[in-house]
Amino acid sequence: MISPAIRGWCPGAHRPMASGDGFVVRVRPMLGELTPQQARGLAEIALRFGNGLIDLTNRANLQLRGVTETEHDLLLAALAKMGLLDTDPSVEGRRNIVVDPFRGTGADDPQTLIATQLSLGLVAPDLACLPSKFGFVIDAGPDRNLAKTSGDIRIEAAGAQLIVRVDGCATGRAARDVGEAVSLALALARWFVASGGVGADGRGRMARHIAAGQTLPEMLTGDLRPNAVARAPRPGLVPDGLLVAAGFGQLTPDNLVTLAAATEGLLRITPWRMLFLPGLADTAALTGLQTLITDPDDPLLRIHACIGAPGCPQAGGETRKLARSLAKHLPTNASLHISGCAKGCAFPAICDLTLVGRDGLFDLVTRGTPWDEPDRCAVMPVDLPNLISG
Repeated sequence: MISPAIRGWCPGAHRPMASGDGFVVRVRPMLGELTPQQARGLAEIALRFGNGLIDLTNRANLQLRGVTETEHDLLLAALAKMGLLDTDPSVEGRRNIVVDPFRGTGADDPQTLIATQLSLGLVAPDLACLPSKFGFVIDAGPDRNLAKTSGDIRIEAAGAQLIVRVDGCATGRAARDVGEAVSLALALARWFVASGGVGADGRGRMARHIAAGQTLPEMLTGDLRPNAVARAPRPGLVPDGLLVAAGFGQLTPDNLVTLAAATEGLLRITPWRMLFLPGLADTAALTGLQTLITDPDDPLLRIHACIGAPGCPQAGGETRKLARSLAKHLPTNASLHISGCAKGCAFPAICDLTLVGRDGLFDLVTRGTPWDEPDRCAVMPVDLPNLISG
């Protein structure tokens, strides 16, 4: 089997990534939020310049698919007109911030203020070399909603006290206020660069840097443990709003238009490949839209599937149509990952059942990852329902 190519960088709007269905263009809305007007505009852009598919990412961004090289500049102009584009490609690449979607809605919300000030601080030229996968997580509520979201520098809370903690350390340093929290986070980013955290290939992650023996300066360390981890979010009505999922994290333009019409407020993009609509208290406006999920027991929520063939040139089989057909056969509480190749982009972790595409057939891995040794090889798609149902 051909080894899948590891890119080592994330696409952006200015720097799209080529795929089997055209360019993938990542849109990073400020604060992870869309106004209803922006949501409607993005739906129009997806249809006009792409193939209409809109992916939700685990970094709380959106990705447009099927963009052609000739249309790319026009797409950028349309995004800029809607306030959804950083003018500087370098700034776009390092503004990699995930903010707690369940934070308050006011402009004076501390987590919103932290994200805004951090975005401004990351414009500094001496941070231009931060790797594209190097990220910040702002998760300073009474319970941590983003504990499983990847991040190199985390601004959290211990009780009501703000703390700043690096990935790879169990404790963090106290910050007196929003301004000091942002200053500490930026100082940690500068220390990472100065201490050799960025490799010759431009890559680097904080946890790996710490594990290699690097010691944080005393002024950037602390002994405060962050608040407890919140329960895993599930779609449906939640405190202060409605959480809406989409099968495999993929929206249609109609989905975005419907969600924009359902709320007068903001649409918040989450790292769980769901959208949070603050203030919305019912699901009536979403009735009949089968691609949107508000039922926390929907079996599609337990299935991970990448774009597959023909959308990805590395995929050895079609994935998402197969995933929908297998959902009704999946045992209760079991999880399933259908990966087009051994890279496992959709879910690079252990799953109860993992199917890996290979030349139109599938290998089965039980309680493992796509790159593990399979238990069964070259299974025909027609035989998969009986295989996964046990």
